Amino acid sequence: MDKSYGFIEITGVVAAIDALDIMCKTADVELVTWERKLGGRLVTIIVQGDVAAVTQAVETAAANAIKKPVCKAVIARPHEEIVKIVELSRSRWDGQGKHS
Repeated sequence: MDKSYGFIEITGVVAAIDALDIMCKTADVELVTWERKLGGRLVTIIVQGDVAAVTQAVETAAANAIKKPVCKAVIARPHEEIVKIVELSRSRWDGQGKHS
């Protein structure tokens, strides 16, 4: 896999959507999936793209989102086990008809 993953975990769906908007407008990244935990109080957004774009997107969103992220990470050339976890999340999302 040539792509990298970027993760931002933030409190609240609105803040997560704001962070995603910033990431997508900042760099050439695309949403892979998202996870809501604790009834939506914690939302993890996962984007993918090349490592430079993902890094720029995550850092810009972390600095400019309406809330400070709980945590953030960039994984360059993720191991196949990481890819499996992300794809499992995406498949659950796709299975609910929430992704085209």
